[in-house]
Amino acid sequence: MALQEYKCPCCGGAIEFNTSVQKMKCPYCDTEFEMDALKEYDLKLEHEPDKMDWEKPGGSEWGDGEADGLRSYVCKSCGGEIIADENTGASTCPYCNNPVVMMEQFSGSLKPEYVIPFKVDKKAAVDGLNKHLEGKRLLPKVFKDQNHIDEIKGIYVPFWLFDADVDADIKYKGTKVRTWQDSNNIYTETSYYGINRIGSMSFKNVPVDGSSKMDDNLMESIEPFNFSDAVDFQTAYLAGYLADKYDVDEQASIPRANERIKASTEASFQNTVMGYSSVTVEQSRVSLSNAVAKYCLCPVWLLNTTWNNEKYTFAMNGQTGKFVGNLPYDKAAYRKYLAGIAGGVAAAAFLISALISMFH
Repeated sequence: MALQEYKCPCCGGAIEFNTSVQKMKCPYCDTEFEMDALKEYDLKLEHEPDKMDWEKPGGSEWGDGEADGLRSYVCKSCGGEIIADENTGASTCPYCNNPVVMMEQFSGSLKPEYVIPFKVDKKAAVDGLNKHLEGKRLLPKVFKDQNHIDEIKGIYVPFWLFDADVDADIKYKGTKVRTWQDSNNIYTETSYYGINRIGSMSFKNVPVDGSSKMDDNLMESIEPFNFSDAVDFQTAYLAGYLADKYDVDEQASIPRANERIKASTEASFQNTVMGYSSVTVEQSRVSLSNAVAKYCLCPVWLLNTTWNNEKYTFAMNGQTGKFVGNLPYDKAAYRKYLAGIAGGVAAAAFLISALISMFH
């Protein structure tokens, strides 16, 4: 199993991708390296993996099923063994803390086409959490002080990016309501209309999370990613971060892509139907052509925290800094908040009643 780590030619230290300069940089001597300078070396390693065969040691063997889903890697810096699941593509050695890249995980059909490099660092993720806590009226007052960050991980999450041209034919039912009155009665007239919209749209880079480990709602909440920053995949971008390969393949992701494309198409077409009191979809036909999918790794900061023995997970877009995550709420404060709303409604109702009585 080939394991790749980039060494600084100046001092021998482990180099990694630096988000500030968008280059590989040695944290020991501050030497910077252009990504293209490592490309030839990277390709050579892909085609000439290390051969590290070991004789089978004595002792007890794994039982049936015990090692399913496990992979073992050896750190070239310290010789420590790293155990990870089969979907882990890059990590940090727990013994010497050097970044390592599991080259074999990204070979062949599993190799991503593109990667969006990290642009915000770990400190920005911590600052994002603190800002996320500000102004939350129902947040328990002690949460910010007692909540502690268990782990912050920079991870490249696998996404399928779908491109497609869309032809749509959508029929709507619209109504127009007219109301008038005389001295005795109030009249309402409802007119019904059949509306048809036919047209074409194009979609590019519709993202669908390709990792079953990630909450799809969380990943969609930190969108959008700016895909103009995507570059051809190189393993050098992964150094210093975690990375997952997809375990939800392209075919399994198509239903979600179709759902998002269809919903966006219908919403865009419906925005052209104006001047009606109400509009409902009666029939919708959406056809795709030139539909293709690409495999891209997108940068995400994950923050895991604990409070009152409960786990909370937050996510930050590693490119744009958009921060999301659910928070606990103070039940007593929530009851006061509801009581305040009820009191406000009661006061408004009393005022309206008083005004009505004044005009009788």
